[in-house]
Amino acid sequence: MPSKFNHNASPEIFRRAKELRESMTIAEQVLWERLRAGRLNGLNFRRQHPTSKYIVDFYCHQYKLVIELDGEVHLEKDQKERDFSREEELKNLGLHIIRFTNESVLHETNEVLFKILDKISELKKLNTNL
Repeated sequence: MPSKFNHNASPEIFRRAKELRESMTIAEQVLWERLRAGRLNGLNFRRQHPTSKYIVDFYCHQYKLVIELDGEVHLEKDQKERDFSREEELKNLGLHIIRFTNESVLHETNEVLFKILDKISELKKLNTNL
């Protein structure tokens, strides 16, 4: 895998990503079924993608779009601070992040998919090279 694609993720991050792919949450499974194999407008997504020192839930390299799903733990103050710091580091790598709650994925799946497509449209407008 080219290092630019993974931003020099370590072998340990790759190992942990593989473990996470084998134990995805229900919300991750639901969204993956809608994203995998180009099912969303032919876009290619990866799940549990190693990126630098992190593992992002879903990643579309063509648009450098990271999709993160948040469970209840992400409502805690300490976790919110870690998420903010992590997001800033990912943005510094040139990545774009969109977040959804697990609940919205489970109960409003189509709306989540429309928001992903809207974000991609926005990214297309920002950068005509995409």
